[in-house]
Amino acid sequence: SCAARPRATVSADAVAALRASVEAEPSRWIADRDAAYAKHLWLDLESLTPHVSGPDSVKVATPLAALERRRVSINKAYIVSCVNSRAKDLREAADVIRAVQNARPNSPVRAADGVAWYVAAASSQVMADAQASGDWQVLVDAGAKTLPPGCGPCIGLGVGLLEDGEVGISATNRNYKGRMGSKKAHTYLSSPAVVAASAIQGFICSPATAVSGAIDSAAADTRSVRFGIENAAPSPRAGASSVGASAAAASDAISGFPTSLAGRLVFLPADNLNTDGIYPGKYTYQDDITREQMKAIVMENYDPEFSRLVQPDDVVVAGANFGTGSSREQAATALLAAGVRLVVCESASETFKRNAVNNGLLVLESPRLVQWLRKRFQSPDAAPTIVSGLDAHVGLVAGKIQLTDSSGTSVYDGDLPRIGKAAQEIIVAGGLENWVRARMAAQ
Repeated sequence: SCAARPRATVSADAVAALRASVEAEPSRWIADRDAAYAKHLWLDLESLTPHVSGPDSVKVATPLAALERRRVSINKAYIVSCVNSRAKDLREAADVIRAVQNARPNSPVRAADGVAWYVAAASSQVMADAQASGDWQVLVDAGAKTLPPGCGPCIGLGVGLLEDGEVGISATNRNYKGRMGSKKAHTYLSSPAVVAASAIQGFICSPATAVSGAIDSAAADTRSVRFGIENAAPSPRAGASSVGASAAAASDAISGFPTSLAGRLVFLPADNLNTDGIYPGKYTYQDDITREQMKAIVMENYDPEFSRLVQPDDVVVAGANFGTGSSREQAATALLAAGVRLVVCESASETFKRNAVNNGLLVLESPRLVQWLRKRFQSPDAAPTIVSGLDAHVGLVAGKIQLTDSSGTSVYDGDLPRIGKAAQEIIVAGGLENWVRARMAAQ
């Protein structure tokens, strides 16, 4: 929770080292004189303790000390993918096994009964380094099942996927529902050391617990993380945002760009609707998938009914942090395949916004519109996909949106970011690839 800013307790040596670094290369550390800040953030590092994310969301995190007291049993453990299977990560996991073995010299250390433990190196070179150091063999001797380097369970491919009702703990960076297997399974995220300890004990726990064989409840530290978010003074340069290099006047549209769009409003009230929810990872490497097939599976992990409900030219409105997660472009192209040309959301992942416009899909932000829709459709029984009964009339260059009901009466008027010429050119070309190809052909 937020708190008063703490007094600095960083050591004098650390401060001196930082000062020397700043003085050596001042241009790397000093902001521009006219830099503008939306907020000031601070974090008390002394309040940080190991956490585990999940289940099924990177936005949910629990102190490890609190979670291990719940003795959350696991069925599968993973140290896989390019993210946390580097040589140092494999060494970290192997060191846990070594420490447990030293504490139990008379019995071999193995994964707990009923736990399948999978290990894959981030690359062939990492695997060779881990084998040369002996870390790889330590993990194998402890019962880890080895997988080839490259994408696998992390994105829902290959063997070792989570099945209905199973619980997994993984040292990867995504744990969205359905990403690593069944949508009826649950996934937690942690460090490689915690994954190794949990695989040995059979429940989510710390390396210290794996070494001692018992949870030290007296030593548990569940204090809250101390941080602050302080609003900055408004910048005189701040103004309405735009999409593209510059904002455009209402009549300033390039040839071929639609100045307006109209369609049914389809509301997705969820926040953090991630790319796995929009386009499941198990389809990512199916290069021969057709647009009709993409249309049938869009939003499959979020709402299987979406593909049946959505119609061409619908305007999709979603909650905050839309498109968070991996950078797969199919999350944008699948929406296009379903006939969606515009997504309006409370906020969107910057990566998703870039992927979207690069493929010809417009993504605009309007917190006020989303808040208005939440109030209108607020219900504990609200469906994940709401066909609102409203029509959206969007002025893309003017930066306006109007909603009308079934009688044609206006029920909402608001502003949207305007579409600049740079983005207009990409949309007219049908995506960045076509835009570049046309530029090259013209040279």
